[in-house]
Amino acid sequence: MLIGRAIWSNDNMFKSLRDTENKNLNHSGRSLIGETLQVEGDVRSSGSVDVAGLINGNCFISEMVVVDTGSVRGSIESTNIEINGHIEGKIIADTVIIGKSAIIKGDIFFRQTLKTEEGADIDGYIKRINNGKSNTEEDITIEEIVDRFGEGSKKSTVIPATTQRKQAV
Repeated sequence: MLIGRAIWSNDNMFKSLRDTENKNLNHSGRSLIGETLQVEGDVRSSGSVDVAGLINGNCFISEMVVVDTGSVRGSIESTNIEINGHIEGKIIADTVIIGKSAIIKGDIFFRQTLKTEEGADIDGYIKRINNGKSNTEEDITIEEIVDRFGEGSKKSTVIPATTQRKQAV
């Protein structure tokens, strides 16, 4: 009888361990890739990641901080990124903060904010990309506007693009 109870007790113990495997994890914490750690391959996180070591691969991270000793060799897609270390690859983020000790070799595409401290070394193209918004007035040429309004009439005129320059205020 005691053996039967012990086996039954063990079955329940393992059943309760299996039940905990199905629980959802809290993805709001910070993760650290330490100075002595080298990651080979892509890194994905819905939380925050601090990089003090080396990542050889692409990063898809919600919030990322690359400290002075941190390096990433690969593309980075993030909501917010702060860079004080080395990056070799393309960066796409809503907000990009570049510290004075940052060394970046690659293009930077940002949607909302770009902040750069004096002393940062950037070798690449920097461009603000739209955030799914329609084109602004500057993006639409005069010819397109004239064509839209001239569709109903038989005669349309084209205004040369040189007349669309804006005066500095």
